[in-house]
Amino acid sequence: MSDLIKIVCLGDSITWGFPFGPSVSWVNSLQERLGVEVINKGINGNTTSDMLRRFDRAVLSFEPSHVVIMGGANDILMAESFDRIVTNFRLMAEKAEENGINVVFGLPTPIDDRYLEELLARIRDWMRSYAELKNIPVIPFNQAFYDDKGRLRTELLLLDGAHPAVEGYQEMFKQIDLHIFE
Repeated sequence: MSDLIKIVCLGDSITWGFPFGPSVSWVNSLQERLGVEVINKGINGNTTSDMLRRFDRAVLSFEPSHVVIMGGANDILMAESFDRIVTNFRLMAEKAEENGINVVFGLPTPIDDRYLEELLARIRDWMRSYAELKNIPVIPFNQAFYDDKGRLRTELLLLDGAHPAVEGYQEMFKQIDLHIFE
């Protein structure tokens, strides 16, 4: 990997590595594998509005080559509107592109609750469509949590049904196509 690669990972607790800490996160695994600077800017409880508010200091101030943007679950839990969530993602992507930063979307991981998961699936669908339109690479983190029959692998989640277990974070890392950072 080139020395010109610097990645900021912007997100919530699932970027940070809750409850184990950043050393267990998929972000740490990415840094270990690539051998480049990868900055974990996940904050527990953050919504996409929080992420947009801190974008300049959490992302732009580091002048990265890439930003991985992942969030949305806390928005769903806080009953934020679909329109507000997707507007936040779009504004973050636009702000990154205006500053010459390569955008990568990380699809939010599943929640073991049918209603909440349906709302989150709609966000993922929008992210995929927007990414295709704008030629933005997507990391399908959510796929790590399903078996080949489409069943949720609850053993990869903590008892809260939302945060990954240690093995869940390891499986998330396996979803990353490292070529998107070349």
